[in-house]
Amino acid sequence: MNDLFFEKPAGEISIVLSGAAGQGIQTVEYIFTKVAKDSGFYVFATKEYMSRVRGGNNTTELRISEKPVYAYVDRIDIVVPLNNNALERIRKRISEKTIILGSPKYVEGEKNSIPVKFEEIAESFGNKIYANSVAIGVLSGIIGADEDKLIQNISEHFQKKGEKIVKDNINAALKGFEIGKTLGLNYEIKPDEKVRSQILLNGSVAVARGAIAGGCNFISSYPMSPSTAVFTELSRLSNEYGIIIEQAEDEIAAANMAIAAWYAGARAMATTSGGGFALMTEAMSLAGMIETPVVVHIGQRPGPATGLPTRTEQADLNLVLYAGHGEFPRIIYAPGNLEEAYLLSAKAFNMADKYQIPVFLLTDQYLLDSFYNIDEFPEIEIERYVVKTSENYRRYEVTDDGISPRGIPGYGDGLVRVDSDEHDEFGHITESSEVRIKMVDKRLKKTQKILEDFEPPKLFGGDEFDYLVVCWGSTQQIVKEAVEKLGNEKIAVLHFSQVYPLHSSVKKYFEKAKKTIFVEQNATGQFANLLKLEFGVDTSTRILKYSGYVFSVEEVAQRILGEVEKDV
Repeated sequence: MNDLFFEKPAGEISIVLSGAAGQGIQTVEYIFTKVAKDSGFYVFATKEYMSRVRGGNNTTELRISEKPVYAYVDRIDIVVPLNNNALERIRKRISEKTIILGSPKYVEGEKNSIPVKFEEIAESFGNKIYANSVAIGVLSGIIGADEDKLIQNISEHFQKKGEKIVKDNINAALKGFEIGKTLGLNYEIKPDEKVRSQILLNGSVAVARGAIAGGCNFISSYPMSPSTAVFTELSRLSNEYGIIIEQAEDEIAAANMAIAAWYAGARAMATTSGGGFALMTEAMSLAGMIETPVVVHIGQRPGPATGLPTRTEQADLNLVLYAGHGEFPRIIYAPGNLEEAYLLSAKAFNMADKYQIPVFLLTDQYLLDSFYNIDEFPEIEIERYVVKTSENYRRYEVTDDGISPRGIPGYGDGLVRVDSDEHDEFGHITESSEVRIKMVDKRLKKTQKILEDFEPPKLFGGDEFDYLVVCWGSTQQIVKEAVEKLGNEKIAVLHFSQVYPLHSSVKKYFEKAKKTIFVEQNATGQFANLLKLEFGVDTSTRILKYSGYVFSVEEVAQRILGEVEKDV
């Protein structure tokens, strides 16, 4: 790979923690990123982890910068190994410039190694378990963090464990802080005061907060990584926001509960992953037939079957696109960043309510587990479309746009009939071919109306492009930074956060490009195939990855450059 892509930008550092599950890597990540953010530094953090509670090897990447950072890079400036095999799994990412910082037994014989006796220092304060606080302190000292913010965040994290534990951890962290400042690593990162007031969160929290902004007051789920984090976040906030939480016996029950909750007047979501959603597909047909809204969040991971349950992929687009028997409209959103995760989660509830259809939110492990700092989320207007029924209420009244007035039981004088069989305007079962045709046409007519609320793709780069790099979902920031790194004004990025239905206006981008390059985290180019099917777009040039690991900025830059150079 071109060494140019591995050059460290000024005012930035990429730190990787590598160790076994159960060693406290997440604690170091959680506290250190907060210390860095509160000190005025921009932060990006993401993790990859094995499917086990103890042992194995997991890594967390932490990018600390004086400018906004939003994506995963291969480059490692400092690696902190926490067990014997910590370096071997990431050996390909370690360059001649990488500093290896850790306990002597883990860094012995390594080039550019700096031994720090984390455990011995921790034991001097009473317990070797404080080694994580020592590490947090060392890293904070290296980046020039605010000492008061280090003390504050250590104190807040351990306050429930008692005064002595808090004091010991603070002293261990301050000793590490002192060491970090004297290592001579001289990473000059200038703080930005406005960062201190920003919020630091990950994709799971963004989706959960977006759901609340959209009026979610009921969530049902059967736990399945990586989507469970959304369920647990909403559970944590349930008392504050009046949300009914139901951990169902399985995904079939979870989906049907969400549909029933909408029928009764709630605004409900089911959250799951690909394997769980496979069980929900019959319920999606029920929602399609009875025209009851439902919002489903799917955190993608590699399949088939159990696959790689803790890794990332974008291979469930086809599953969601074609889920359910029969034909009925739907909307599929795939946010590209945390702001979109929030906004589209909220919008999903409004669109489901407005069009009385299933609306899907496609994320993945990478997006859900990635942190960075952002400004406060905007207020979202909750749109409600329930009507008060009259005595002669027709639940499936044929209208010009296909959207019938939706009533709920007990609100008005009408009877709100629903039935999974085909039905007439009142909701009575029918086998009339004439009524059948009328009802199918009515339901499908909504699609044209839905396109009026189409979330247009975002173009990054100038209008005078020759090469158009197309991506969707969580790859947005990776691809955007990769193209920025290339510095070629003839290359632009087109990102789709609504992947279905697609408005014909998007064809103008493809007609303008001399070459279109599709970037996807799956083996078959599912979104490229959809665009080819919908608009006849040339999708022959594809950059695909399906190892379970996320694209890096450097990898995408190199592969895009390779496609461009083919035309030179």
